[in-house]
Amino acid sequence: MTCPEEQPELLPGMVRATLKASQAKARATRARKSAEAEPAAVDPVARVLVDVPLAHLDRPFDYAVPAAMADDARPGVRVKVRFAGQDVDGYLLARAAESDHPGRLAPLRRVVSAEPVLAPQIAELSAELAERYAGARSDVLRLAVPARHATTEQRPSAPAPPWTGADPATGEVAWAGHEPGGAFLRHLATGGTPRAVWTAAPATDWPALVAHAVAATYASGRGSLVCVPDHKDVARVDAALGAVLGEGHHVTLTADSGPAARYRDFLAVSRGARRVVVGTRGAGFAPVHDLGLVVIWDDGDDLHAEPRAPYPHTRETLLLRAEREGTAALVGGFVRTVEGEYLLRTGWAHELGPTREARRRVTVAVAGAAGDRDAHARGARVPREVHHVLREAVAEGPVLVQTPRLGYVNALTCERCRTPARCAACQGPLALTGPTTPPACRWCATVAESWSCRECGHRGLRAPVLGDARTAEELGKAFPGTTVRTSSGETVLATVDSRPQIVVATPGAEPVADGGYTAVALLDTWLLLSRIDLRAEEEALRRWANAAALARPGGRIVVVGDPAHPALQALVRWDPAGFAARETTERLEAHLPPASRLATITGEPGAVDDALTLLDAPPGAEVLGPVGVGEGECRVVVRVPRAQGLALSHALGLLQRVRSSRKLDAVRIQVDPPTL
Repeated sequence: MTCPEEQPELLPGMVRATLKASQAKARATRARKSAEAEPAAVDPVARVLVDVPLAHLDRPFDYAVPAAMADDARPGVRVKVRFAGQDVDGYLLARAAESDHPGRLAPLRRVVSAEPVLAPQIAELSAELAERYAGARSDVLRLAVPARHATTEQRPSAPAPPWTGADPATGEVAWAGHEPGGAFLRHLATGGTPRAVWTAAPATDWPALVAHAVAATYASGRGSLVCVPDHKDVARVDAALGAVLGEGHHVTLTADSGPAARYRDFLAVSRGARRVVVGTRGAGFAPVHDLGLVVIWDDGDDLHAEPRAPYPHTRETLLLRAEREGTAALVGGFVRTVEGEYLLRTGWAHELGPTREARRRVTVAVAGAAGDRDAHARGARVPREVHHVLREAVAEGPVLVQTPRLGYVNALTCERCRTPARCAACQGPLALTGPTTPPACRWCATVAESWSCRECGHRGLRAPVLGDARTAEELGKAFPGTTVRTSSGETVLATVDSRPQIVVATPGAEPVADGGYTAVALLDTWLLLSRIDLRAEEEALRRWANAAALARPGGRIVVVGDPAHPALQALVRWDPAGFAARETTERLEAHLPPASRLATITGEPGAVDDALTLLDAPPGAEVLGPVGVGEGECRVVVRVPRAQGLALSHALGLLQRVRSSRKLDAVRIQVDPPTL
């Protein structure tokens, strides 16, 4: 035990020892940080695109590369940097020897992963798309690079198995109904870069034709990229590629795959282990090595339009890649879009179309004018001759019935005066959700027990538009003993077998029948044509043609509608090319896209007015509006000639940066919106 007089000496000794240890630790920490902060000997400057959702900060920033990170800090890797007082993510775009910044550069915080996930061509593409659509590169890169999955990243990507090649004659036989399909394949196989707009014939196994085009490109030592609207089409092309190329030579990129599987397949492409990709719109950014062919199927489908800022369209993404990387391009579908027709008129692409014999694989008839022969059938939703065709066809195999509305009865009107039936409580539309449920409001769900028409006082109701469920119910009664199935909404069938059955489907949800449908009936065609949209007729023809093309060779297509309508006439003659040519001519005369470039600015009235004040529009720009588009919002349309399109995009991008720096109320800007 220590004597009391020794205690005063003990405490100061402990304090001095603790202080010395703390000082030594601080010196060691400073020495370690100094060593870590020592810049790299070669290219000590890193240009980093910071993931910040602010338009005025959408540019690369220079950071110092510590010597300890010199090997891992390669272009394309993910990094962490200090920005505005916090750690944020970013992509290292390039290394440089010097920086234009006169002061001291902050060092990289760390390299998240040494895996280069942002290829140089995709980094350049993101910059061009951001300028084209007046958006931010960081938003484009969120679409282009999937989220990191660390465990998956640590595993190597297995190389593709040896490829024995595909028989060129098989591909030319498959393309025999489309000219000049054989020349197109031969050009691909010899390393050429042909560009074509392809209008497919009815009853065509289009995934097989796409697979043969990919195989011809693969034979020349190049990769391919195929984008389709949805996962059903991905599955069809996936199976076709497996049959033509063999298993293990391609990957699929879809959001449905899950984070781990999608990142695994993305890394296989990024590392060069796979050079053939099929997927939905996000796959358009896949970093395919030695890319030789880009393909988009059904480019008029609205699923190709990205719903998130800056709203790029898959067709434009792929065409930009084809132009930048010098690849072949194939824009295909059962109909030709106005944009596809414009590519032909400008000479950027050549036409691939069906032969006369291929067009006649199915027979299309319109059953809308039956009233001249049968007065009782004039107002019938399903005329007698349609019933007759369905009865004959269902005995031989499956039959498809397309109806444009989902549900049971989504709208009711007065039986006597046809006034729309409205809820007494909130004035919402009345509807029926099932065969045994009473009419109820679609807005507030109030049951209309004692409804009467506000115009004539009548209490009877009728259904002007029936949904797929009610259509299936009526067909089940008309064809007792026949299986009736529905494909719509959350219950979409991918395929059906070849047994006799009736399949009722909404547009886009039609399943593929084994061997094709014996007949296809298209109901309520007036409903698609009545949409208030610039593309209403084009979209209606696309949906009808996609359903009609599912028929087997020799199948019958029956359409209920006005036989004099140009869209229905184009379907009857299977002449979507002529319809697209007429539509394009009318657009050019009216100075509408693709003859002009449109942009919409949407937001609160005050914010839109501020945006118009700040917008430095190019010469010749027209401002249309503002008009109300919803509760508390309005929209203006800015139109310029196509030659001024890039200038308009530049002006809109500058507007976004100015508004972001001043922290003004947000507005939504869309360049070339898919619908207007």
